[in-house]
This record gives sequence, C-alpha cells and structure tokens, in this order.
Amino acid sequence: MADTIVWITGATEGIGLGLARNCPFESARIINLSRRDHPDYESVRFDLTKPETWGAVRDHLAAELAAFTGKRAIFIQNGYYSQGVGLLHKVAAAPYENSVIANVAAPIALGQAFIAACPPQLDAGLALLSSGAAVSPLEGLASYCAGKVAIEHWAEVAQRERESRGAGPWVVAVRPGGVDTAPVRALADWDPELYPRARAIRDNIVNRLDIDSAARRIWAALPPPPGKAVISFAEPPAEPGFRFGGDRVQVLDDGAWKLVYATKD
Repeated sequence: MADTIVWITGATEGIGLGLARNCPFESARIINLSRRDHPDYESVRFDLTKPETWGAVRDHLAAELAAFTGKRAIFIQNGYYSQGVGLLHKVAAAPYENSVIANVAAPIALGQAFIAACPPQLDAGLALLSSGAAVSPLEGLASYCAGKVAIEHWAEVAQRERESRGAGPWVVAVRPGGVDTAPVRALADWDPELYPRARAIRDNIVNRLDIDSAARRIWAALPPPPGKAVISFAEPPAEPGFRFGGDRVQVLDDGAWKLVYATKD
C-alpha cells in the first residue's frame, strides 16, 4: 500500500491535472474524482452538478480511509462548473442553478465527507481551491464568487473545530492566483454582453501562470501553518478601499490579504 493517498476533484485538466502530476510525495496513489476517467490515474466518477452522484465519492472515501494503513491522506477540492456565467438578469436558469449546486454546495459537502471519514489521528489534510473572487465581487460571476466566499468561511469553521477537538485533518482554502486554464480561456471568449470582463481576461492571459508552476507553489505551501485557514497567491484588488458597504481589504504580513470590517469615517 502506498504511504500517501491523494484525491483530487477534476484532475483531468487545469490546476487539478497540474496538482496530480506535480505531487511531491513519491509513489503516491492519486485518485481523480470527476465526470471523466483519467488515462494515467485511478478514477472515481461523479458529477458536481448532480448531488445524487456525490454518494459514490462519500462511500469511496469511507471505504478507503477505513482500510488505509499508510502515512498521509490528502483531499483537494479543485473541480468546478464553468458554465452559469452571465449578468444576473441575463444568465440562463439551468446552467445558473447547476453553478450554484456545483460551486457552492458540492465543495463543502465533499469536504465534510472527507473530514467525517478520516480516522482522528491520521496525518490528513483538506485543501479547497478558492479564488480572489472570494473578496472581489466580479460582475457576471455571482455564483462563482458566492461559492468562494462559502469555501473560505467553511474552512475557517473547520479549522476551529479541529483546534477545539485536538484531532482531524488540517483544512485550508487556497487562492491560486491567475492561472492559464481551458475554462479561463473559454471565459475570455464569452459574449461581453453576458460577461463584461471577457476582454480583460483575454488581454491578461499572457500574465497567468501555467498549471504546473501553479501546482508546485500550492504543494509547497501545504500543509498550512497552524491557525491559517486561507493561503493566497492572488493579487489584492487594485484599489483596496471600502467594499461591501464598509469592508476593507487588508494586506497581511505574509503577503496574503483578506476583508476586515471597518466603519467609514
């Protein structure tokens, strides 16, 4: 049995693929969780937009972790649904509903399944891919932004629960920064009447990291330091200022950034 087992949702492409092929643990057993099988990695099929398929992942995690005798187990929630993009008064209902299910509900449901399945003293960790969109409202990406806010707040709660009980996997949300992926390139070609930022994304593609470089710096940051629930490689908004009727972006000593609450003068 391998010393390390790693589950990655959406390891067939993008950052998920980069994380799979740059895993720093020699001979790790890597398992792709997605709608499609991966030719190089063991795969379990499920669909983020279909809650009735999530049980396959939950059952798989429970069975594998109950029998696991290796050194460490890591779950990376990376996959997301890239449709449902559009201004709220124009976006089609069906893809928008799928986006809410896949990008808001699925990550925290799957995260809970992993935490519940982990033996208390196992060296285990859960990393959830977030985004600078968690603190920067982006027109046309309302459900995506909401999902990233949910992920980060959930990670904070999960971390506090771990500290309170003195056991369980570490949990962290990771903002990977700008990465050149197929879904991002698809966004660049989106109708600007639906997604006003399409042109800006297209113009900035050259400044984005490739998936392997992004994956290596994510792996290098794991596990997170004690007490840290969010790791950010994303740039803070260009104009921090007040947002959300009183919130301000604060740049932290380690270069990460977050929203803090303040009262306008």
